[in-house]
Amino acid sequence: MGANAVEIRGLTKIYRGRRGEPEKHALNGVDLDIPAGCVFGLLGPNGAGKSTLINILAGLVIKTAGKVTIWGFDQDVNPRQSRASIGVMPQELNLDPFFTPRAALEVQAGLYGVPRSQRRSDEILRLVGLEDKAHAYARTLSGGMRRRLLLAKALVHHPHVLVLDEPTAGVDIELRQMLWENVRRLNDEGMTIVLTTHYLEEAEQMCDEIAIINHGELVAQDSTANLLSRLDGKTMIIHPEEEVTELPQAPGIEVERRPDGALALNYQARSTPAEEVLAAVRRAGIRIRDVQTEQADLQDVFLELTRSR
Repeated sequence: MGANAVEIRGLTKIYRGRRGEPEKHALNGVDLDIPAGCVFGLLGPNGAGKSTLINILAGLVIKTAGKVTIWGFDQDVNPRQSRASIGVMPQELNLDPFFTPRAALEVQAGLYGVPRSQRRSDEILRLVGLEDKAHAYARTLSGGMRRRLLLAKALVHHPHVLVLDEPTAGVDIELRQMLWENVRRLNDEGMTIVLTTHYLEEAEQMCDEIAIINHGELVAQDSTANLLSRLDGKTMIIHPEEEVTELPQAPGIEVERRPDGALALNYQARSTPAEEVLAAVRRAGIRIRDVQTEQADLQDVFLELTRSR
């Protein structure tokens, strides 16, 4: 196993059209490296190709072309080992309603060929907070508990890579916090986490590195910090002591009034130092009661990268 937990080269998936309908290119020659031991965000708008990519990794969808290597195992050469190296927590609640959580984990472990002596069903149920529901039928569990059970099923075979497909979609704050605590714990133990989410603030807080897919193509991959630095724009918010009659003026600075009386001064940090912005404010005779700055977040980067494609 090298430095990457997952390596993807030229990954293509084409869905054939029915009765004269055009083909749909879900993935178009995607090249992607997921470093081992990181929390990796896979982002993109609806229909971008994220679910297709995840299903190919999980062995649920057959790729049209390309190469996929998971934990050093080529998916075409060693399909069993590559599939055993990855666990997937799907977005859909696909559970047998007549199985108890413990039985569901035992069956899942059996499907992966985990010997009984190496199974840790009770330990995993404790990890996800379902030990008191171990013998309750899945149909009696709440939606949040069922989502916990999906996570538990993804862990039964000790995977090196864990894929979480929209794990917190529609869940309450308590469950979301529990899921992220478990994710951090698993990552601290060396597991590579691949996360898809529509909550960009989650990706910003959780992910070490992020890839953005749009229309089946990889449009960006970088560390979270570097992606955020791509948008150089900053906004300085000035709260004046009294009503402003003359707006500050200087090259590279755009000024707008806000409904609360504050002034928003937009500028590019690389070309315009903050001191020049403050100097323009002083030249306009504005006395400052309070000042704060705003800068780009991941949502701004996401929109910038996907808007023109």
